[in-house]
Amino acid sequence: MLKQFFIICSGADTDLLNTTSKGEQNKYVGIGATVFFTAIMAFIASSYALFTVFDNVYAAIGFGLIWGLLIFNLDRFIVSTIKKRGSFTRELLQATPRLILALIIAIVISKPLELKLFEKEINQVLLTEKNAMTLQNQDAIALQFSPKEKQLKQAIVNLENNITVKEAEVNTLYNTYIAEAEGNSGTNKLGKGPVYKEKREKHDTALAELQTLKADTKQKITAIESELLVLKTKYDNQVANTQPIIDGFDGLMARINALNSLPWLPSFFVFLLFLAIETSPIIAKLLTPKGEYDFKLEDHETAIKTVVEQRVKERQLSVAADFKINDKVYADLSEEDELYDYKQKKARALMQLQADAFYKQQQKAL
Repeated sequence: MLKQFFIICSGADTDLLNTTSKGEQNKYVGIGATVFFTAIMAFIASSYALFTVFDNVYAAIGFGLIWGLLIFNLDRFIVSTIKKRGSFTRELLQATPRLILALIIAIVISKPLELKLFEKEINQVLLTEKNAMTLQNQDAIALQFSPKEKQLKQAIVNLENNITVKEAEVNTLYNTYIAEAEGNSGTNKLGKGPVYKEKREKHDTALAELQTLKADTKQKITAIESELLVLKTKYDNQVANTQPIIDGFDGLMARINALNSLPWLPSFFVFLLFLAIETSPIIAKLLTPKGEYDFKLEDHETAIKTVVEQRVKERQLSVAADFKINDKVYADLSEEDELYDYKQKKARALMQLQADAFYKQQQKAL
């Protein structure tokens, strides 16, 4: 049962192969088994690749099964269409398009399994890329809020500078009226005279203004700090909303790019392995000598070809002979007086009818 299944997988004519020796049958069993297991590998590889895309087991298995059947059909077609005709050069030229197709299939099959084999290394590369993308995203979002943030912080600095200037003014007035009281400047008279009182009043007025300025400034700074807090909240929300996109940077294309950033040699060896698996049925067909099955298949095909070519030639000769007979028949008829008189009579009647019709048409026009 299993033997017959693998023979079907090889694309050989089962009825014809059953008439050959056991060794010849085993050769095609091996070719069919290679085709079958290549399709199994294609199913596994495509299922994993599609799982990384859809993140759904059932969808991945369903599409993977379709892809595996497609690869199975292609491999079976490739192997079954290579005919052994005794000329290796001719067979190689015949197999070249199949080898190119097998190369493409091997690339398609090997890439998803490479992603699975090097999954840990790929995850490390993706983690590094995600961290870099997170920092870039934060910087990009910060550029949207930084002008407003700088403006608000500068406003706080300006308000604090106003207080500093006012405090310096108050301190100056304080030192002025103290020096006046001590007689160190101004009138240089010791005691609290009229000038002292005037300077003291200026200081007290400035001090009151300072207190009022501090109270107003505190309210303004509180309001600005609230705006800064709102701005920070918006920034955090935008970062939080965009972070899942970065965390989801784990698709098929991202993994393939991460794989390409790894050393190429291990990946290349995996590709060579699948290339050998995919091309092994074709290479086996090319390297094996012409066997009993190939002779019988050639005999069967050439016998049918001979019969078809003979029938086509017979039809061509029949048509040519029929043309010659028709030419001779019509040539003989053209020389008969009876046929000539009959056609002359009919032509005369036809011309009379045409003349009558023309006359009636002209009469209506007048």
